[in-house]
Amino acid sequence: MALGYALLAALQDEPATGYELTQRFKTRLANVWNASHQQVYRELNRLARERCLQVKTINQSDKPDKKQYSVTIAGTRALKAWLEQPQARPPIRDPLQVKLFAGKLVDTALLADELDRWRQDAVAQLGYYRVIEHTYFRRSVRMDPATRLQYLALRRGMLAEEALLSWLEEAESTLEELSPDEGLDRTSVPNRGD
Repeated sequence: MALGYALLAALQDEPATGYELTQRFKTRLANVWNASHQQVYRELNRLARERCLQVKTINQSDKPDKKQYSVTIAGTRALKAWLEQPQARPPIRDPLQVKLFAGKLVDTALLADELDRWRQDAVAQLGYYRVIEHTYFRRSVRMDPATRLQYLALRRGMLAEEALLSWLEEAESTLEELSPDEGLDRTSVPNRGD
């Protein structure tokens, strides 16, 4: 499972608690992997059972004890073996493209609203990536090789959002060119009783 490898990669530089890792997935790793709090903890437990992680309990007098995770030699070996294997591109599962593919069944105004929501999300995500860029990757500072590769991963996310915005502009323009009912054959939509 790739989340496990993402966690092993995130722990290469320094040990961290589950909470700290969850925060990394929301900030610095936001463009690399999306994982919920529950997914992170479930995977940390699995990696610890498989001896890929060492768990250190840190006692806290005023709070519940916390666990700090660090990568073991076995964990580094597992990550290295995975890194050396070619990875297939993830399959496309895009609900917006399904909506456009079957768009003749829907009013263009509804599709336009959907495109607008996607555009707003893409603008926000790109803005968030730019904050990450400014916070962690200052261009004026010479980056070590590991940081340069991490920055390259961020740039992929940024370019993907820019490409999405460009495509959304094209899609919105196409919808504006369509007359309200052009190409929309709702007579072929089966009745619920059929």
